[in-house]
Amino acid sequence: MILIVDDTPENLISLKKVLEKHNFEIDTASSGEEALKKVLKNSYVLIILDVQMPGMDGFEVAEAISGYSKAKETAIIFLSAVNTEFKFIAKGYSSGGLDYITKPVDMNLLLLKVKTFYRIYEQNRKLNEMQESLLEEIEFRKEAERKKDEFISIASHELKTPLTSVKGYVQLLERSVNKGDIETVKKHLGKAQVQLEKLNGLIADLLDISKIESGKLKFNKQHFAIDCLIDNVIEVMHQSNPEFKVHKKGSAGCEIFGDEMRIEQVLVNFLTNAIKYSPGTSEIHLTVNVNEGALYVAVKDSGIGISPEQLPHVFDKFYRVEETSQRFQGLGIGLYISAEIIRRHGGKVGVNSTYGEGSEFYFIIPVDSTTEV
Repeated sequence: MILIVDDTPENLISLKKVLEKHNFEIDTASSGEEALKKVLKNSYVLIILDVQMPGMDGFEVAEAISGYSKAKETAIIFLSAVNTEFKFIAKGYSSGGLDYITKPVDMNLLLLKVKTFYRIYEQNRKLNEMQESLLEEIEFRKEAERKKDEFISIASHELKTPLTSVKGYVQLLERSVNKGDIETVKKHLGKAQVQLEKLNGLIADLLDISKIESGKLKFNKQHFAIDCLIDNVIEVMHQSNPEFKVHKKGSAGCEIFGDEMRIEQVLVNFLTNAIKYSPGTSEIHLTVNVNEGALYVAVKDSGIGISPEQLPHVFDKFYRVEETSQRFQGLGIGLYISAEIIRRHGGKVGVNSTYGEGSEFYFIIPVDSTTEV
């Protein structure tokens, strides 16, 4: 937008008409004081400023405008019929003006200058946008590098922990075998098996994320009984976590077209997380229903919950909630993989949570998904 400042109404009207005819948006002010008030409220690409005005003259207005951080990049063209000597023109430039035109105004010359300033403004705007975009991209590279280093550190630690445990149980097994203590051997074998399953799960997650990144995560879709799958998963969860009771509410009552193994992976991830992040509790609630051709499954716990500012990031790759990263093991990729599985089924994942009271993770997928995989 262009601001024209002149105390002569005829000049304002004629300049305004000419510039509007060439599709420029125009605002006007009839005094320096009015111009300053408008500059405080609005943003202008260009100010066409009469020098000789009662009260504040054009030079004083320009000097005041240059002190506003919001307007110091605004171009100023001075117009003057009286002060045409070199010393006044020089003063105009030193006051912050970028050009000085004497009256009577050559409208063709003024239009040429206005178009030039607009073109320069657009070029500068684009350059600034490119610079900001580049800076954002650099910061995103830095953040990605930091996350990668953090993930490598976490992965190394998480993989080392079960390996160290297995090594310890093998040494205990060796001693127990030599003593012929079969009961102790069975106990150590069971504990070693648990650690090996943890290790296998970590490696499987790493392989899955590698396949997602390379576009090679494969799906084997077919019709299967989702209610049967959910019941089986709940039974397995109870066997491995007998202190927890999973309360199931509702049923699908139909078959689902999808990858049964991958949907099971999502269910196991949701339930495992619900148990992991609910210390001191003993109940999990699972809701399932079908509405308008879509399957809805939700897992709700009464655990530690998630703060509002962290909720948008829980399905991000490598994201781990800060206050839980030291208390709970994990690579921070299970939910990311789950979200990708559901997306590839044409569905969506989500979470509702109240910090300190618990979380509810859910997914929705079409009963008959035709999404390409």
